[in-house]
Amino acid sequence: MVFSTTLFVFLFLPLFLGVYYALPFRHRSAWILAASLTFYGWWRLDFLALFVLTTVWTYLLGRAIADAGGAAGRGATPRDATQRSRRALVAGVILNLGTLAYFKYFNFGVDSLNALLTSLGTPGVTAWEVVLPIGISFYVFQATSYLIDVHRGDAPPAERYLDLAAYITLFPQLVAGPIVRYHDIAPQLRQREHTFSRFSEGAGRFMTGFVKKVLIADTVAAIADAGFALPAPTAVEAWLGTVAYAVQIYFDFSGYSDMAIGLGLMIGFRFRENFRDPYLSRSITEFWRRWHISLSQWLRNYLYIPLGGNRGGRRRTYINLMTVMVLGGLWHGAAWTFVLWGLWHGLWLAVERVVVERAAAERGSVHPPTRRAGGIASRTYALAIVLIGWVLFRAPDLAVASAVLLGMIGGNGVAVTGAMAWQLDRFSLSVLAGAIVVIVRGRRLRSALPQTAQDVVYALLFVFSILKLAAEQYSPFLYFQF
Repeated sequence: MVFSTTLFVFLFLPLFLGVYYALPFRHRSAWILAASLTFYGWWRLDFLALFVLTTVWTYLLGRAIADAGGAAGRGATPRDATQRSRRALVAGVILNLGTLAYFKYFNFGVDSLNALLTSLGTPGVTAWEVVLPIGISFYVFQATSYLIDVHRGDAPPAERYLDLAAYITLFPQLVAGPIVRYHDIAPQLRQREHTFSRFSEGAGRFMTGFVKKVLIADTVAAIADAGFALPAPTAVEAWLGTVAYAVQIYFDFSGYSDMAIGLGLMIGFRFRENFRDPYLSRSITEFWRRWHISLSQWLRNYLYIPLGGNRGGRRRTYINLMTVMVLGGLWHGAAWTFVLWGLWHGLWLAVERVVVERAAAERGSVHPPTRRAGGIASRTYALAIVLIGWVLFRAPDLAVASAVLLGMIGGNGVAVTGAMAWQLDRFSLSVLAGAIVVIVRGRRLRSALPQTAQDVVYALLFVFSILKLAAEQYSPFLYFQF
């Protein structure tokens, strides 16, 4: 099921909220679990079984980790207790990440192997096609982080299966994040605030995300699709398609996060922010502190730091940065374009770190040079790097990516051709221009309008988005594929 459908807005959500608030608090987690399983199982029941199985083994192994920790107080040596806990953790990580690897990378591995065998003049292998379960990357990461946090002592083990299952399956953030850590949710599962003001805040946030997705992201998607479908886009076409995709993915994904945060507020949960004006960043380092914040923090806490972080010297630090970003690219998708996208961002993160370290040595300053440079220049630099990266992220293969990148430097001409012009309309171009204004001046626009006026504007845009949705086809969120 998808948030941006009339089925969800007019049937599932009202029914869920009605029953939720009619139940006493002690039964609400059970209702959240039941509703979340229905929400997920609406797509495919067989993958619902895999989903439930993941929560079961995560709960059992979490208890095993906790019991191993308590064994030291029952006569076991600290070393034995640590080894038991580590064995349970390793088993859980292998089960979770192994499941993710099979469903997400099996096809990619077979295709890559066949491409290699073909290049060597050897027949390829025949294998079955694996269907990717929706949202598996997100719920596997949450299950894995739970086990690691329990092992580290950063989070208490779930006392009941119901609590852990409700955390992992919590439908507002189930299939596209934000990635939530158990220690942030555990206290809210036991006690949370339900007030009219919080519910109203959540409803407003949900409407904001709905407008972002339906009115903006879905509208500019046509421009991005047209630009990336051209075999030899000109400079204007390549840049127009790339900018449109940058707008699409931001408003699509941040729109989902807004809707997830809003839904959470409506039932008393408060999730952390996932986006903070990322396109206004002055460096790639800053961009990753503003874009998909929950993933950036996950990669930092569970991959970068365990690899050694910046504790192993400069060369090791750069290798760790590159490794984390390449794996982050692979997390997004099983394709070489995603690997190159991660490598591209990792390269610039390493370059910025080199520059910062040199500046610190020469001037005694630890602030990135981009923060001291002019705002426009530094933001233009960061945005250009991000946009080039989006070409790799959006392109279905390296050939399309190469064609678009060549077009961006004028290799296929400059002006708009007829193949692109007929696909552009005033409404989509106007929405694209308006979205860019919102990205650049959104804060100032909001501060200039009284809250009442903002509420009226969002309500009207929400109604318009509902009408637009009813007249158009189903459009899933982009991050559902990851």
